[in-house]
Amino acid sequence: MLPRGVISAAKAARFGFKRPGIKLSPVFAPRTTLGNKKQIRWHGDGPGPDSPTVQLTFINPDESETRISARVGETLLQSAHRNGVEMEGACEGVCACSTCHVILEQELYDDLLDKMEDEALSEDEEDMLDMAFGLEQTSRLGCQIKVTDGMDGAVISLPKATRNFYVDGHKPTPH
Repeated sequence: MLPRGVISAAKAARFGFKRPGIKLSPVFAPRTTLGNKKQIRWHGDGPGPDSPTVQLTFINPDESETRISARVGETLLQSAHRNGVEMEGACEGVCACSTCHVILEQELYDDLLDKMEDEALSEDEEDMLDMAFGLEQTSRLGCQIKVTDGMDGAVISLPKATRNFYVDGHKPTPH
């Protein structure tokens, strides 16, 4: 039996990897360690309904407000989809588009940055944000922000538009 997260030759071929025995990324291995932090990488719906929640307010593109209960541990994108907030997320949360672009309050942006490993956004997130409509100093991708108990009462603004480069205008339905 192979260690958790290591794949066989058959699976390597099926996933298009050139050699067997490689370590799977966290997307393929849902319970894993990310970096030097022990975390659970949620698949599908994220934390269960008994998870602690915080109250967040989304400012929609039409300036209306939507207040939601977000589960600690899920991403802003997951929280938005679970609560009917119009956040697109065309890549379904894998940091491959900019349609979950959000604009944070300066204090929240700074707090989240302080808690990040290098106190900087990942290169992938920065690259995707370069394509975002209405980019601001405090812009982030909703799929890259984990909800924490310190976010209670936060206000998150959605941009007036998004850039979806998907050819047919695909807008995914959360599952």
